Amino acid sequence: MLLPEFIWPERVYYEDTDTSGVVYHAAYLRFLERARTEWLRMLGHSQEDLRSKLHMAFVVARMEIDFLHSARLDDELLVSIFVEQHRRASLMIVQTVRRADNPGVKLVHARVRIGCVNLKTSRPRPFPDKFFSGVA
Repeated sequence: MLLPEFIWPERVYYEDTDTSGVVYHAAYLRFLERARTEWLRMLGHSQEDLRSKLHMAFVVARMEIDFLHSARLDDELLVSIFVEQHRRASLMIVQTVRRADNPGVKLVHARVRIGCVNLKTSRPRPFPDKFFSGVA
């Protein structure tokens, strides 16, 4: 199953930066997480519904991240998600962060292994049937 690339806009706020106005490395993790949450929303799933109705959640099992260039205070960013591999109970996704005014240059490149888990048992569980059917 090939899912289209998803792109989420993000802005750099003062709270995301160090004293020099450069984005602190941990802030990129928040940007990546927000994009994954909005991607799920685009697919028709809220984190709360997954938790309360399906008793499932996603966990980051592994993340490889390369910090290539710095973002700065007030930059408009584009955070993308592309599903590289879809397994029964996990995904490998590629995420990038770019400046909106210069999308040809990657600021951050990450590969993220996401596991689908049953919240009652904390064990892996398969994605529900038609989980990805909300894609246009």
